[in-house]
Amino acid sequence: MCGRYRLTAKERWLSEYFSIPAEDIDWAARWNIAPTDEVATIRQDKHSPKRIFAKMRWGLIPHWATDINIGARMINAVCETAAEKPAFKDAMRKRRCSIPADGFYEWKLIGPKKKQPYNIGMKDDGLFAFAGLWDRWNSPDKGELLSCTILTTDANPLLHEIHDRMPVIIEKDDYDLWLDPGMAEPEKLTDLLKPFDSRKMRVYPVSSAVSHVKNDGPECATETTVTSNDSSQTTLF
Repeated sequence: MCGRYRLTAKERWLSEYFSIPAEDIDWAARWNIAPTDEVATIRQDKHSPKRIFAKMRWGLIPHWATDINIGARMINAVCETAAEKPAFKDAMRKRRCSIPADGFYEWKLIGPKKKQPYNIGMKDDGLFAFAGLWDRWNSPDKGELLSCTILTTDANPLLHEIHDRMPVIIEKDDYDLWLDPGMAEPEKLTDLLKPFDSRKMRVYPVSSAVSHVKNDGPECATETTVTSNDSSQTTLF
């Protein structure tokens, strides 16, 4: 799964990497993005091939929902079944998006009451994009609200000791296909929804600061030493 991540890249880097005009991007560095937060997304409109930057609430609220709180339970969608689930099937055909990140966090149980957080990202600590779905919901008091979810798949060999699932990371060469609003056949996108290549990724332990949503600074992603006698930790690196 993916329940916390970061996007610290500057607007200029986002513009260059995702081929979006800098003036269209409005983003301040975040080190500890949590469910229901406003997040950066990229999508395409069926009337234009131009990529669109938009902020959305993390936790998809289906257009047919009657309660905004349903979104808190829909921060992730299982890629293997998303095309069949009522909350996601329409979005899989018509409303796919990319969700930029430069790292995400997972926790591993290393003792009876202790979990060790890890930062997971690219070897060069660079940008990448999660596969996402989005929807529009009409709030009774706030008008139209855009929300999104992150697709997950099986963990790759690098991550399987921490968690059995990981977010779907789209290869850069596949961005256009994933975002193409004219591609309404999810079965033709199956090859994109696979565990990302472990050889391109890096995992390292971080401090417990990231475990508290009020913390949102560089300390959340600063590498630390694991204080545990659990020898299995060394197999991650």
